[in-house]
Amino acid sequence: MSPFRDVLQRVREYDDLANISEIGRRYFAMNAFDGVLTIIGVLMGNLIAGVDKPQIVVSTGLTTCIAMGVSGLWGAYLTEAAERKRDLDELGRQTLTDLNDTRIGRASRVAVVIVAVIDGLSPFLAALIVLIPFFVAGLFPTITWVYYTSLGVALLTLFGLGLFLGYISRKNLFFYGVKTVIAGLISIVISFLLGA
Repeated sequence: MSPFRDVLQRVREYDDLANISEIGRRYFAMNAFDGVLTIIGVLMGNLIAGVDKPQIVVSTGLTTCIAMGVSGLWGAYLTEAAERKRDLDELGRQTLTDLNDTRIGRASRVAVVIVAVIDGLSPFLAALIVLIPFFVAGLFPTITWVYYTSLGVALLTLFGLGLFLGYISRKNLFFYGVKTVIAGLISIVISFLLGA
């Protein structure tokens, strides 16, 4: 068996033991949603303040993306590590065994790392997608068009996340998509009203 297949097989085994994929999906959806809504706030703040230089929007957006990514990574790592350590110790007490160097212990440690990476990358990448129009701002006739396009990308990204959640819940995909878009629209309206 090739090393890659061996690692993949081990991760699948750990997923069965530690429920990594279900928790990872939850963290992905929740934090990507947070990332998009946060960047909507950054965009609306810049738009209302009259920022007309794409570089400023990109730099504030990227620093926000990085802060969200580090926060997600660190917070999820510390939280998951503490929770899983407690669960592992409790299971060890019940079975009168030290489970740290067992498959269950290794699965728990791998789960912590994978979930932390998902938690850190999902808001960062989702927010970065929304900022793409500002990276190619020269293709637009005015900076206002860049803002509107970026907000449109944000709403499309939220709709996509809604479809993903609808797929997971096995419910109406379109309905979930609309519900997530409504959250984005509410953020835009509230930001606009605060700015006015």
